[in-house]
Amino acid sequence: MTKTAARARANARKLGNVPTQLAALETMNVGALAEKYRELYGEPARTRNKDYLKKRLAWRIQELAGGGLPPGAVALINQFGDQMPERWRMRMTRPATTENEAPALLHPVEPRDPRLPPPGAVLRRVFEGAAHEVTVCDEGFEYAGQRYKSLSAIAQHITGTRWNGFLFFGLKKRGAEDAA
Repeated sequence: MTKTAARARANARKLGNVPTQLAALETMNVGALAEKYRELYGEPARTRNKDYLKKRLAWRIQELAGGGLPPGAVALINQFGDQMPERWRMRMTRPATTENEAPALLHPVEPRDPRLPPPGAVLRRVFEGAAHEVTVCDEGFEYAGQRYKSLSAIAQHITGTRWNGFLFFGLKKRGAEDAA
């Protein structure tokens, strides 16, 4: 018996009847779906969209029951390296599990945007005669004593209108994508 087949059998025992699991998704509310997502993916869901959660959970249940990707497919994915999005690579290269173990669930870390300066850097912008300073943190940004997840949220807070945060703070020039 191959390792993939053994893993599939162990996961199937752990999950129970796959069709029953899939049918149960249809009766769950958003809170239950989010909890199931955390259980199967090892991280909180980044959305509360019920249909999306059902699709992702159905896919994950079937993936676990089938044993995941064979090692040859994982090797091919790794061969393509930087041509593949980081989140895909992180997901496909999970550590192998033994027959009796549950699948290893990683907590992937979002790759840092290369346009951002290092943590601790201060971004300055003068807007309508007032100087604004934003400190870049490991996770997010600090402005006026408050934490923000994005530069765009800070730019919107300052101006009262929607802005691309990278444009507002001069980290990206308008039309730079067109020139590239």
